[in-house]
Amino acid sequence: MKSYIVSRARTLAEHIAATGDTVRGAGEKFGISKSTVHKDVTERLRAIDSELYARVKDILEVNLNERHLRGGNATREKYKRITEEQ
Repeated sequence: MKSYIVSRARTLAEHIAATGDTVRGAGEKFGISKSTVHKDVTERLRAIDSELYARVKDILEVNLNERHLRGGNATREKYKRITEEQ
């Protein structure tokens, strides 16, 4: 694996582990696609650093389980803004 990919995967994983950020959030912060972030922290990271991979995996599972709640809150806020503008 190329060194810049290893470095990117480790940087993304450390960011997610430190902040609890989502795959999409990490992608936006680092200017790369969420697909690349996901591949780096789920597939590539396992071969690079298994301990860091386990920490990130736990965070990603929590984010996945809370996804529907964040989506519901975003929708609620959207319609709240729309009704306030009217």
